[in-house]
Amino acid sequence: PKTRSVKRRFDLFGFSMLALGLAALQLMLDRGAHQDWFDSIEIWIELGVAVSCLWMFVVHMFTARAPLFSRLMLADRNLVTAMGFMIVIGVVMFASMALLPPMLQNLFGWPVIDTGVALALRGVGILASMWVAGQLLGKIDARWLVGTGLLTAAYSLWQMSHWSLEMGMQPVIISGLVQGLGMGLIFIPLNTMAFATIQPQYRTDGSSLLNLFRSLGASVGISVVTTLLGANIQTSHEDLAAHVTNSSVALLDPSTADRFGIAGDTAMAMINAEINRQAAMVAYIDDFWLMMWVTLASVPLVLLLRPPKPGAPKASAADMGH
Repeated sequence: PKTRSVKRRFDLFGFSMLALGLAALQLMLDRGAHQDWFDSIEIWIELGVAVSCLWMFVVHMFTARAPLFSRLMLADRNLVTAMGFMIVIGVVMFASMALLPPMLQNLFGWPVIDTGVALALRGVGILASMWVAGQLLGKIDARWLVGTGLLTAAYSLWQMSHWSLEMGMQPVIISGLVQGLGMGLIFIPLNTMAFATIQPQYRTDGSSLLNLFRSLGASVGISVVTTLLGANIQTSHEDLAAHVTNSSVALLDPSTADRFGIAGDTAMAMINAEINRQAAMVAYIDDFWLMMWVTLASVPLVLLLRPPKPGAPKASAADMGH
């Protein structure tokens, strides 16, 4: 049978405001750390453009006859809740992946190959748990799968918050595998519930929104954790250096350091390097704690989701927002 085609006018104004707002926001997030954030006029300009354009986009969405995204679609509770979860997924997955490679290579001295192998097993966990979630979907409440996935991801971040500079590769592999298992349990059930309650003609737009919010979560998450990382390294360095005195380390006594000459200067530099190393590790752990609490805080949002009706079709690969 022929399918009736519906012509839609392209909302050029809405698209322009959304594109300009997101571009300014992304530019602000990318350049914020290099420009010392709000001490820079450039960051204020980018923030002003982002807020103004996104505000006009929202107003236009609720007043235009044919907006870029249908208001009926945005009234769907499952889809809007899934957008919130996509932000959390972006923070947990992409922010942690932005932190781990430089951490393992700079602090632990791992070569690039070892770092890649250790982090690649996260993908194995995702593939395995996605298959399991697909088999269980329809047999148990999909909300249980999403909640279990979030708690599993939070547990992996808790494991990461207990890392130390003396550990080997095993804790990295285990925590990555656990996090992958958690993420995989979220993807398919969440997408199925997101698309189960909206009309078929809105699925393409819904998929675009899920991808957009996941990307926003990744951008905001990476900017926040990297900014906090730099600030916490400075704070931890000051705290640790305050406990390293000439009474605890004899070499810090100027007369003792002068007696050893160049060797004394080298030892002082080694002490400062170790303080920097320990301070960086503390800062990374603080970021892992933050991401863990963000993940746990999102768990109650599962209650806002409505499970798909029995016999409802699963989201296709084209509808997936990941």
